[in-house]
Amino acid sequence: MPNLFTPIAIGHVRSPFIKTSDIPKGLGAKHDAEGVLEILPEFAAGLKDVEGFSHFYVLWVFDQSTDFDLVATPPADNGRPHGVFATRSPRRPNPIALTVVELLRRDGAQLQVRGVDMLDGTPILDLTPYLSSVRAEGLRRGWLAEAEKRGRGCNERS
Repeated sequence: MPNLFTPIAIGHVRSPFIKTSDIPKGLGAKHDAEGVLEILPEFAAGLKDVEGFSHFYVLWVFDQSTDFDLVATPPADNGRPHGVFATRSPRRPNPIALTVVELLRRDGAQLQVRGVDMLDGTPILDLTPYLSSVRAEGLRRGWLAEAEKRGRGCNERS
């Protein structure tokens, strides 16, 4: 299949995470680590007026992923298999990811953010303000909701 476009990095993430095992995973994982989105100088003009938004989607590359699986076994569900498109597995046909971060402040072409779940040096493909018209009560969490119920049940017995 031909490439529809060739992505280019608009910047890189500065993160406390050096290896994938450092990144919190699984049920109840908190993604509250702070980091910096360093936007390259040639794209800095695109940051005009970002300060008015509290949260952003960050589209980024799993740049250390070398292959993909169509079925994944996420740690959040005790080895139960799920289609890769129903998970956050890094082993995807197109090694791209989406994270929501909170903007803490802007310093020129650097955005200090909370909520990074990517490795230090990760290439950033795009940023866009987080705007959702879906109300919380309208969201469904798929297999993850069942895994969370099972996890709570285990905690209650302990």
